[in-house]
Amino acid sequence: MSTETVSKQQVSALTQLLQLRPGLTEQSDVLESIRDRAEAWVRELAIPTTRDEAWRFTDLSPLFDVEFHAAPFVELSESQIETCKLPEAPNSRLVFVNGVYAKSLSDVRALPDGVFAGSIAELPDDRKAQLGQYLAQQPGYEEVFTALNTASLQDVSIVWVPRGKIVETPLQVMFVAAARAKASIVQPRCLVVAETNSSLTLIEEYIVTTEGCPDSGGIPYFSNAVTEVWLHENAEVNHARLQRDNGTAFHIGKTAVTQARNSRYRCTALTLGAKLSRHNLEVFHVGEGTDTNLNGLTLIGKTQVADTHSTIVHNHPNGTTNQLHKCIVDHKAHAVFNGRIVVPQAAQMTNANQLNRNLLLSPKARVNTKPQLEIVADNVKCSHGATVSQLEADEVFYLQSRGLDKATSENLLVDAFAAEILQDVPVASLQKTMAQCVACRVEL
Repeated sequence: MSTETVSKQQVSALTQLLQLRPGLTEQSDVLESIRDRAEAWVRELAIPTTRDEAWRFTDLSPLFDVEFHAAPFVELSESQIETCKLPEAPNSRLVFVNGVYAKSLSDVRALPDGVFAGSIAELPDDRKAQLGQYLAQQPGYEEVFTALNTASLQDVSIVWVPRGKIVETPLQVMFVAAARAKASIVQPRCLVVAETNSSLTLIEEYIVTTEGCPDSGGIPYFSNAVTEVWLHENAEVNHARLQRDNGTAFHIGKTAVTQARNSRYRCTALTLGAKLSRHNLEVFHVGEGTDTNLNGLTLIGKTQVADTHSTIVHNHPNGTTNQLHKCIVDHKAHAVFNGRIVVPQAAQMTNANQLNRNLLLSPKARVNTKPQLEIVADNVKCSHGATVSQLEADEVFYLQSRGLDKATSENLLVDAFAAEILQDVPVASLQKTMAQCVACRVEL
């Protein structure tokens, strides 16, 4: 296939997706301006292919073969999301169905006075006046899928924590892909603003309304999600991101984070679902003394493809970054990790550590890993590394010598490999659920 043909196909697919953009739930000149700017970007872009360096291990051509439709809002009953509710947050939950706010399923009574969590349409006027400072203002807004999401803005999940507010109860934000008769595209959007000296625990979930395990299949859909997190001075956000789309879905997600002076951001990203998924995690330090902790677990099998790209940019002195990403890959699945830490001259006294560990459970499982440091500053302490291995025969033998069968021994080792990440999930019930998912997937 010629380069010209590929290019036309890329542009055609993106144009088709752009034509599905819905109307805004909240009309304002600011939002219209944001959408129009993004649409202009999209019209100059095309869906990337493996010829693009950042996508060379992740083939998006299956997207070209599906005719997507705009996803309608679907009324769900309380029972359809019951098993996904967190017992630690019974009255601290936002639910969006196919990207649109489901007020009847949401409950934020546990949040302190002054903290806003809800749809953009419910945002108080004084906060709406500040939207233009935050929404679609993160670096990287011109990236093709981010711009597509912005150009298609319909509704926005907004979490706004005022100065000095400490939110003790975790806030669960559920983006639900509801059953549909046609392949469709949903484009969830989330904006989190943590003002000076505030604190928040956020559980962000992408789930599907199906019975049983979400990898059981169903009608394909494309979830193109963007989350923007702004931390002001000395703010703290503990963020867990869980992707459990169904086994025929495409999921492309962006998490963009800006950290001001002395702020603390922790993210635990868990990837289990979707036929093809990509998570772009980008953190920008705009003040000194920032602290970033990124933990990730990718658990895939069959023919799944899961790609994680992260970028952490230190722009000021005394910043700290610790990143650990693990992949458990079975059958013919393919995992990709590309981690990048940038330390320019201005970021003296930076302490950054990055490690990617991969466990292959099948001879046909694949992983491509590329941890990288870009350092100009000379007074720093930085390290990075990657490992790719199978289960150690000596460790399996040791457990068998203690009376366990081979399958149980192998499962225990896989559980232990995942546990280092799962223990950082900020909610105990979710830790338990994910541990069960690991055990279930390994035994398939």
